[in-house]
Amino acid sequence: MNDSTSLTELTFTVSGHVSRPCSEVYEVVADPEQLSKYFTTGGARGRLEAGAEVTWDFHDFPGAFPVAVIDAQPPRRIVIEWDGTATAGDTGKTTTTFEFEPVDDDTRTLVTITESAWLPTKDGATHAFGNCQGWTGMLAALKVWVEHGINLRDGFYK
Repeated sequence: MNDSTSLTELTFTVSGHVSRPCSEVYEVVADPEQLSKYFTTGGARGRLEAGAEVTWDFHDFPGAFPVAVIDAQPPRRIVIEWDGTATAGDTGKTTTTFEFEPVDDDTRTLVTITESAWLPTKDGATHAFGNCQGWTGMLAALKVWVEHGINLRDGFYK
């Protein structure tokens, strides 16, 4: 970005490798029963399939959050939208994209999570940084869960 480019929204990307095949890692995110075991500490309801509206609940932010599934292309991509604060555009939502890329003959998966649509303001940055922290924690919890069967978030927030 140079000085003549105007910043219109804040976006971030986090990624990490998980030592399991792409289809297995995709399922650990898409399946509400599995997602509830390592990420949605209050539970997930509904499978991440295109057109679905599901709910996620977290002990650290009690109350079920509605999540709209915009796109799902097993085993490579999931796109969701959910309510945000200080968001760019007129929908009041952020867009989160999960990408699953096979690595090393599909013995490992590169998981990339990109979330966008915050205003380039102090309030927008505060919320974007908070969600960035949350998705980074989700990736760490996913890796430890799939590779070692340990729920990294167990007792972390309560």
